Amino acid sequence: MSDLLDIDDLSAEDLAEILKRCAPGAAGRPLAGQGAALVFEKPSARTRNSMEMAVVQLGGHPVTIRPDEIGIDTRESAEDVARTLACYHAVIGARVFDHEVLSRMATAVDVPVVNMLSDRSHPLQAIADVLTIRGEFGTRDDVTVAYVGDANNVARSLVVACLLNGLAIRVASPEDFAFTSEDQARFAAFGSGFSCGSDPRAAVNEVQVVYTDVWTSMGQEQEARARREAFRGFGVDQTLFSTAASDAIFLHCLPAHRGEEVAADVVDGPASRVWQQAENRMHAARGALSWMVDQ
Repeated sequence: MSDLLDIDDLSAEDLAEILKRCAPGAAGRPLAGQGAALVFEKPSARTRNSMEMAVVQLGGHPVTIRPDEIGIDTRESAEDVARTLACYHAVIGARVFDHEVLSRMATAVDVPVVNMLSDRSHPLQAIADVLTIRGEFGTRDDVTVAYVGDANNVARSLVVACLLNGLAIRVASPEDFAFTSEDQARFAAFGSGFSCGSDPRAAVNEVQVVYTDVWTSMGQEQEARARREAFRGFGVDQTLFSTAASDAIFLHCLPAHRGEEVAADVVDGPASRVWQQAENRMHAARGALSWMVDQ
C-alpha cells in the first residue's frame, strides 16, 4: 500500500497506471466490505462528493468526518487521530490546512493516506486535470498548458503532473505570487517542459489549454482586497483566451469567481471543459485509491 501526499510521490509509470484505472470498470472493487475515512478540516463540494462516490464504486463505505468531531491537535494529536481511524478503515483521506499535519498522519499508520488538499499540493485535482486534457487531445505530444494566476498548491501539483505526462506547461504569475526557486528546482527534476514568467499573453500564446484558479484561496480571505489589486491584468477574458490555439480549451478547478480571475463568457463558453474536469475528480479519485490499495 502506498500513500499519495504529493504528485511527486508518483513516477511517470505510476501516473500512467492511475490514469488507466480511471476508466469506468477498470479499477475493480478493492475496497469491498471496507471503510474509508475522509477527514475535512476544510469543506469542499467537489472533494467530498467525488471521494465518497469513488469509494462506493470501489466497493467501500465512506465515512466523512468534520473537524469538530476529532479536533486535530486540540482534542487529539494528528498522529492519534490517524491511529484511531486506522483501526476501522482501509484508507484515510485528509483535506487539511497544513501539509505537515498530513505528513504526520501518514507517518503514524500503515494504511494508505491520500491528500485531498493541503496548502502545498492537490494531487487528486492534478490527476483529474491530466485526465481531462488527455480526454480532449488524446496522446498528442505537442500539447502545451498555460496556467495564469497564483502559483499555489493547485498550480504546483499541475506542473508536476503535466511534466510526468509529457505535457509542456507555462505559468504566468505576479512576481510576488510566483513559484519559489525551490519549487522551480523541483520541477527541473521532471524535465525541461516548464517555464514561468509574469506575462499572461506570452504564456497563453498558441497553447492548447488555458487554466486558472481563484486569486484568494480558503484561509486567505483577509488578503482578498490586496490580492485583487496584485492580480490586476491576470484575469482570463476573451481577449486573452483568443491568443491561445484555435482548438484551445479552458480549465478551472472551481469554484470560479466570474468577473475576477475569469470572465463569465470564458468559463461558461463553448471552449470551457470545467464540468468534465469536475466529473473527472471522481474518476481520478477512483483510479488513485485503486492504485494505492493495490501496491
